[in-house]
This record gives sequence, C-alpha cells and structure tokens, in this order.
Amino acid sequence: MTRHGRRLVWIAALIIIGENGALCVDWPMMRGRPDNRGVAADLVRPPLRRVWTAEAGGPIEGTAAIVGGMVYVGTMNGQLHALRLADGKRRWTFRSTDAFSASPSVVDGLVLIGDEGGRFYAIDAATGKLRWKHETEDRILASAAVAPGVALVGSYDNRLYCFRRKDGKRLWTFKADAQVHATPCVVGSRVIIAGCDGKVRLISIATGRQIAAARVDENFGAPPAVSGNAILVASMSGLYMKLRASDGRVLWKMQEKESGAAVYAGAAVQGDAALFGSRSGRVIRLRVSDGKPVWTFLTKGQVNSSPVISGSTVYVGSDEGTLYALALTDGKQIWRFVTGGEIRASPAISGNRLVIGSSDGAIYCFSGAGR
Repeated sequence: MTRHGRRLVWIAALIIIGENGALCVDWPMMRGRPDNRGVAADLVRPPLRRVWTAEAGGPIEGTAAIVGGMVYVGTMNGQLHALRLADGKRRWTFRSTDAFSASPSVVDGLVLIGDEGGRFYAIDAATGKLRWKHETEDRILASAAVAPGVALVGSYDNRLYCFRRKDGKRLWTFKADAQVHATPCVVGSRVIIAGCDGKVRLISIATGRQIAAARVDENFGAPPAVSGNAILVASMSGLYMKLRASDGRVLWKMQEKESGAAVYAGAAVQGDAALFGSRSGRVIRLRVSDGKPVWTFLTKGQVNSSPVISGSTVYVGSDEGTLYALALTDGKQIWRFVTGGEIRASPAISGNRLVIGSSDGAIYCFSGAGR
C-alpha cells in the first residue's frame, strides 16, 4: 500500500457519526494524528458555548483523546477516565499509583498511556480493564505514537520503545543519549524523535535502526510535527527550526529573543503557517517556507499548551488558566474562557466539540457557534 493509501485508510478509520447524523472525525491522540500537525478535520467556530464540565479528581496536564463518542483523559492523581462526549458522564476509571502527565492514545480498542512511575499501559477502551503493561526504567512523560500494529513511546531511561499492540511484546528499543521527553511523530515507515540529547532522529519502525540524525545541540521537550517533507520543532532555549523529513537536514532556524523563551508545546502546521506556544507567554506564527514571523500574540502566562488549528481559528491554552481562540490570519483574539487553574493540556476537537482539561481538576467541553 502506498503512503497516500495508508493515509486514506487512517482517516477513514477515524470518521464516525456524530450529533444529528453528521460525520465527525475522532481525535485519538495528543496532536490528532500520528504526524503531530495539530490540525482538526472538524470545524469548531467561535464563540464557543460550554456544554458540560466534569470533575476529574485531580489536576490535568495531558490532552484528552476523543474516540467513538467517548473522551479519555488522565490526571496527575493517577486516574484515567472514560467519559461520554455527549454529556460528560463517566463510564469507567482506571487507577495507577503514579501521575498521568502524558496524553492517552486510543487505537484498535486500546487506550495506550504511560505514567510517571515508568509503566506503559494498554487498557481496554470499552471496559477500563488492563490488557497488558510494560515497566520502563524511568518515568514516562511522552504520549504514545502509533503505527500499523505497534505503539511507540519514549521514556526518561533514554529509550524509545516499540511494542506490538495486540499483546504488548517488546519488538525493539532504541537507546538515545539522554531522556526522550517529547511525543514521537510517525510518518510512513519512520518514527521521528526530538530528544534531550541535542538530536532529531529518524528511526525505522520495522527495525528500530537509525536512518538519519540532525545534531543541533539543543534539548527538546516539544514534539516534532511533519508536514510534507518538513519537520517543524522548537527547543527548550526557544530555537525554532525546520528540518527536511527525508534526511534531517536543517533548512532554517529562528531564535526567540524574549525573556523566558523555552518551548515545550508542539507546532500546529497548516500550509505555510506554523503555530508555536512559548514559555515567554507568546503564541507565534511563523512561515513554514522561511521561518519569518507573521504575528505574535501575548498571553498572561506561559504557553505549554500546543495550539490546534480548526478552520481559520487557532485554539490554545495558557498557564494563567485561559483558553484562547485566535484568528489564524492575524493573531487577533476572537474569544476566551477562563478556568480555575493552569491550562497545560492541548485542545482536542471532534465534531462540533472542543474538550480540554485544566489543573483545577475539571474537564471542559465546548460546542462551536451555531449549535
């Protein structure tokens, strides 16, 4: 099957029937799809209306997954909840002894998630029962990436793991030179990791062998995103860059000069627009073609939430507790909603619904204008 064919099969698998018989697309992982681009297939127009709020029993840092009309979200108290998207009613709760700061990934009836104790779980999406688990040698902050038949996850033990999804068999591990903090990105037969060892690596999913690596002498906490043949990623020092996806060659760099610049949020990439959030409190739009800034929006707190693009709107959270809707074209604020805690999770969008968690221990569900 060609790469284009695999993409069509993936998208078709995510389409479900939503409210009023309308088609909607699942959001099964942190950035929506394995390429980490953070672009919603469904349109949610501001101003938004709050539909429901559910108490999670602990602070939330991970992004929710939305699959088959269910919302899956973990808490820093070690609880993983499954809630109905329609009304926020809880179906089940799975409990760990350690925090879930990673986001769940949901595929083939499994919820895949790691905890800060280093355990990687595969949980039955329908029942909340444990299917299998594997213990790494250090904490897991990265969310799992998925490719046909496998799950890929990084750990603070400096390793990237590849597991067979159906039974949890470890197929291979790749040893990096430092922690693997950020969520991997999958494109075709390759997995891309940006680690704390100053390298962006392209690794074969089939063998676990490195195909190429770019040494940029930067530490990475943000997940890489791939659009076409471009990798977009930013570092802990606020260095934004574009690399060639085929071989890892650096094509451009742009250094943020503002005080406190550090990036842990993944880019949202659509066409020639790349949207980043920074701990300087800024949301920044760069041109994919040459890295030139287009606009900057200043929030009142750090931006650790990864932006999401829905149509002509950018949704992103900030540590001052605000969910923002910004115009993609010029960065002007269109709408905002203030929660009772920091928003470090990223928006998840499916149908006409946007779901996001806050450190106030609540999960918020909004609908777009017109419904």
